[in-house]
Amino acid sequence: MPPAAIDTTSQLTSAGVSSALSKTAHSLTNGANGVSGVQLAELDASRITSTYTASPRPVPVPGSPEIAAQNICTDHMITAKWTVKEGWHAPALQPYGPLSLMPTASCLHYATECFEGLKLYRGYDGKLRLFRANLNAARMLNSATRIALPAFAPTELLKLIMKLCATDGPKWLPKDEPGSFLYLRPTMIASDPALGVQRPNEALLYVILTCFPRLDAPTIGADGSPQGMKLLASGDDTIRAWPGGFGHAKVGANYGPSLVAQGEARKAGYNQILWLFGDNCEVTEAGASNFFVVWRTRSGATELVTAPLDRKIILDGVTRRSVLQLVRERLSESTENVQGLDIVERNIQMDEIVQAAGDGRLLEAFAAGTAFFISPVQEIHFRGTDIRVPMTAGEAGPYTKQIKTWLSDIMYGKEHHEWGIVVEEQS
Repeated sequence: MPPAAIDTTSQLTSAGVSSALSKTAHSLTNGANGVSGVQLAELDASRITSTYTASPRPVPVPGSPEIAAQNICTDHMITAKWTVKEGWHAPALQPYGPLSLMPTASCLHYATECFEGLKLYRGYDGKLRLFRANLNAARMLNSATRIALPAFAPTELLKLIMKLCATDGPKWLPKDEPGSFLYLRPTMIASDPALGVQRPNEALLYVILTCFPRLDAPTIGADGSPQGMKLLASGDDTIRAWPGGFGHAKVGANYGPSLVAQGEARKAGYNQILWLFGDNCEVTEAGASNFFVVWRTRSGATELVTAPLDRKIILDGVTRRSVLQLVRERLSESTENVQGLDIVERNIQMDEIVQAAGDGRLLEAFAAGTAFFISPVQEIHFRGTDIRVPMTAGEAGPYTKQIKTWLSDIMYGKEHHEWGIVVEEQS
């Protein structure tokens, strides 16, 4: 399959990516980077070679410090090399271990690195599942082409992800531990050992599976009640992303510069930074997660509001996308228990949140992403003011709780849904 033949129904590709594809994939057969008339090999999962470990790694006990450390990976990983002269080499399933890079590697100097984050779930029906992994594969193509890394067919990346999950999933997510998960990290780095500021001539794609703690579990306060997230709004002197930049791409350069502010927020007793943009203090993301509010308008409508994608300063989150779709399908009409939600994708100013809270119209807020899943927000600190967010259903508000339940049921097989991709386990 040629790199341009991707799943357009995912809506994760755009004219900009199509243009980038033509520059990274097809033009290399017509003289780019000094190569002329060479037919480059495409990423092809059917060419994979398999070498199994002779030193299996122990599986950590659930809830152990090893899992909390987030540095324990499974027995194997997938690698695939790309070069400007040959294109994609045959992928390999191999024992997990260190990578070999020259000190001059492009990724170490010019941030030519992108990645994805998704989870492998052990369902309550005994099956292994991925959640909408086709969207992650398509989004990784977006990210790669944004930073001049080579193109690939997302369907082939998905096959490689499935291969690793089928190999290591049965051992690391045993059937007697339903409701557990592993974190998947597909990554691409420019391994080109040249210091010049130029399009890389060599790259490495790899996929790893790692143990990961639950980040959406509520903490218990001194009064014995569940505690939601506490967010610290960013100040005037810092910004996470800007129009025309790369805030929409999952590249390392989006995350490193945010860590100082994140660390200071946690030191001050907050869970995450609520990133603001512009003089009007428009809300963009909560940490590395998409941000949602539920409020009542002055006219009486109940809205689910989140920032739009048009300026490309927030990530097109798979969880975000799924929340919006489920709400459209299942919460658009009022029932005996809840009022129907109107979905609004627009810029939200902090003054609006302050006013809604003061009027008693702010109903709920939550962060949504792969790592933190659906995490209710309890408090936002903005310019010296603590904004309290109701959590009237115990661990969350009723809308947040319902949305989280629907998604969890799909991920863990309590609801059979097309978004849950079953992995056929390798014995």
